[in-house]
Amino acid sequence: MKIRRPRLPRTRAGQRRLLQAVMAGCVLALLPSTWLYVSTADRLRTTADVPPAPVAVVFGAGLWHGGKPSPYLARRLDAAATLYRQGRIEVVLVTGDNSREDYDEPDAMRGYLTAHGVPDGRIVGDYAGFDTWDSCVRAKKIFGVDRAVLISQGFHIRRAVALCEAAGVDSYGVGVDDEHDATWYYGGSREVFAAGKAALDAVFRPDPRFLGPQEPGVAHALASAR
Repeated sequence: MKIRRPRLPRTRAGQRRLLQAVMAGCVLALLPSTWLYVSTADRLRTTADVPPAPVAVVFGAGLWHGGKPSPYLARRLDAAATLYRQGRIEVVLVTGDNSREDYDEPDAMRGYLTAHGVPDGRIVGDYAGFDTWDSCVRAKKIFGVDRAVLISQGFHIRRAVALCEAAGVDSYGVGVDDEHDATWYYGGSREVFAAGKAALDAVFRPDPRFLGPQEPGVAHALASAR
């Protein structure tokens, strides 16, 4: 069976319409990324100048063999430990994937933080942070977080701030430095597509994959801190 290839327009008017359609498609594809940049323009800080907040939210970023945090996740946790030592935060909410028994991001994050000087009683685990939107909604609805510092890599932090703001969490973001390796560039390119889903989440506000009952962990940790 002979496959027919699509034919390009032969007339100038047809070619012009095709070019306009392609340009319009490109603009529409980039709108979500533009929204992320515009909506978070004044919300990005460093560990040196981020405003104090009661809670820092650290998003999961994968585990290596043996259940240890990946280098990217370790650098997020290092930033959280730095903010705790500086007195800029009181409690760390670690949110990640624990969808199967042999994969537990929050407990691995807890172990890393306690080894780096953050008391265990100041760490709260969210075991159903399956993606950024889920983590933000659960931080607000399940753990009662109203204001937070969010910690992630630079290529992800704008999306995290925009989604947590949409979920009702007053947020500042700290994008940690990292080597611009293949993983970094992959993460940056992936964000172009993830921005589209983020825009849909912010507009339609779906329920997380798992919501569950409210948990007092953050409130108890803050009470003990004060």
